[in-house]
Amino acid sequence: MLRSIFLTIAFTLSLPLFKTSAAGSDFNRHFADSTLRLDYIFGGDSAATTIMLANISKTDGWAGRRHNLSTVPLQGNGQISLISQTSGDTLYTNSFSTLYQEWLATPESSQRKRAFENTFLVPLPHTPVNVEVKLFDCRHNTVSQTLHPLDPSDNLISDLSKHTPSPHRYIHQSSTPDKAIDVAILAEGYTEAEADIFYSAAQTAVESILSHAPFSSHADDFNFIAVAAPSKDSGVSIPRLNEWKETACGSNFGTFYFDRYLTTSNLFDVHDRLVNLPYEHIIILANTDEYGGGGIYNLYTLTTAGHPLFRPVVVHEFGHSFGGLADEYFYDDDDPMENLYPDGVEPWEQNLTTLTAFDTKWADMISDSIPVPTPEADAHKYPVGIYQGGGYRSKGVYRPAYECRMRNNTCPSFCPVCIRAISRIIDFNLGRPVEKL
Repeated sequence: MLRSIFLTIAFTLSLPLFKTSAAGSDFNRHFADSTLRLDYIFGGDSAATTIMLANISKTDGWAGRRHNLSTVPLQGNGQISLISQTSGDTLYTNSFSTLYQEWLATPESSQRKRAFENTFLVPLPHTPVNVEVKLFDCRHNTVSQTLHPLDPSDNLISDLSKHTPSPHRYIHQSSTPDKAIDVAILAEGYTEAEADIFYSAAQTAVESILSHAPFSSHADDFNFIAVAAPSKDSGVSIPRLNEWKETACGSNFGTFYFDRYLTTSNLFDVHDRLVNLPYEHIIILANTDEYGGGGIYNLYTLTTAGHPLFRPVVVHEFGHSFGGLADEYFYDDDDPMENLYPDGVEPWEQNLTTLTAFDTKWADMISDSIPVPTPEADAHKYPVGIYQGGGYRSKGVYRPAYECRMRNNTCPSFCPVCIRAISRIIDFNLGRPVEKL
């Protein structure tokens, strides 16, 4: 595996960052080969949410998908869509989850209002569109939405195409951005003098991801570009130790008062560091040996590069942010996040079920006679089953395997259901035939 990665680097470093492609006739008909960046503020509390547009900018080149433009593979916790003002047709849509929506599940959201930054990249349309943003609750109900017009010829859309990119190099480049899934690996808490340390960590992250199925068989479908955005301080903020750092992404441990939850709310800064580089997914590597991280679907992966468990954790978190997979671990006592998966509601994530609509999950991968719940003692007999416990809940939520990369750091691989789920996302993004999602 390592030899193939290095060979890929050797012959592809000369490829241009962006190259116009004729692939995707619908894309070329409706969109320019440019990226529109939409910055929003999501604010409110457990009672009400407001979505506010903050900034609009554009850059050359589009690194996102050029196929299946008007549909999504997973519902996510929100969706953004571009709707033609002329025909009313949905020209492009994408799904996502946000840190704000996780915060809404915490007790704090019933005590005060807060605001969170969110940034979405969409292709630049040829003609005026309406932009629709919807946010869903854990029962899949729309709890907030906004619809605003956007004219691509508006001269107040900031043109960032001349801005100098952050220092960067490709770790793995299989093709041009229009023909691959582009992942930016961003430095957090690395000073300019520590750039080589960061690049080494980025190499480790890529090797770790591409060593796991199904990524191992899809290495030619991905580009990974490491972005060494320098930080003033070395390390990241650890509030419980009263350590606060000035870093490129402004991340910190202790998100929602969970010591190991490492996130950033500074999404505008994150995307500023990536201007004029081809990316659609983001991995942020933090320069610390503290244990922790986080992964949010179609938002980012953030994990620590100095901890001994860096390799399995970065794969786990990328399973969240890229594959839309849920955590399969659970707690025996009450957990403050357990209401994310309520009874009677089927999770949109492909690796959890409440048995409410199990036929939409991995029912086709097991026999009708399998015990429910599947006894953990029979894990070797049933590699795929219906094991109780997942999504932070010990009862009422079920996972497909006794062990999986999405459950613990000791399991060496994703389970068969997670492998299939990730494969579906890859094929969907690249316009290949996809099994029913």
